[in-house]
Amino acid sequence: DSEETAATIKLDPSETAIVLIEYQNEFTSSGGALHDAVKDCMADTGILDNSKKVMDSARASGATIIHVPIIFESGHNEISKKPYGILAGIKEGELFKNGTWGAEICDLMKPAESDLIVKGKNGLCGFSSTNLDFMLRQSGIKNVVLGGFLTNCCIESTMRNAYELGYQVYTMKDCCAATSLDAQKAAYEYTFGMFSVPTTSTEIMEGLKA
Repeated sequence: DSEETAATIKLDPSETAIVLIEYQNEFTSSGGALHDAVKDCMADTGILDNSKKVMDSARASGATIIHVPIIFESGHNEISKKPYGILAGIKEGELFKNGTWGAEICDLMKPAESDLIVKGKNGLCGFSSTNLDFMLRQSGIKNVVLGGFLTNCCIESTMRNAYELGYQVYTMKDCCAATSLDAQKAAYEYTFGMFSVPTTSTEIMEGLKA
């Protein structure tokens, strides 16, 4: 029951980070290389409007806002010469290249001066190869609240790692998108609850004010 879930979420803003993964134009915006693949899910969840609201509300509450873009240098030499899986498509398409519009965080979700921006994300997990854990520990964060792209890829990878690192993890179901509605629903139903507290942006906003 969502009311019971909402009632149990009480978050100290000083110990809470909203971790926003890959709100970059390749995904979020018309003309982005991957936008057509995710636009149905985006429409279904209302990811951008919900994410903007929770980001602004959480920031006003005193929570830490952390943006986690994935960025590659020209040539994508960070990725194997013989890539496979999702990284193969990124390398072949030269996606998320540093300095390009596609790699920029979309206008709606642009970081504020007080926000933190993770460096070094070249893979799927928000922790591997990055300074995310360092930033969380330096900020005294205990609660990690996740939103972004893709639900069953970078969100799930980051969720699993945060769980194993000992953070209290929350994943906002209305602030995620995948490349298919079926994949999205499968993640909600079978994965989220194993490694996080599945929740919504509304419940997080209420929890930060509790």
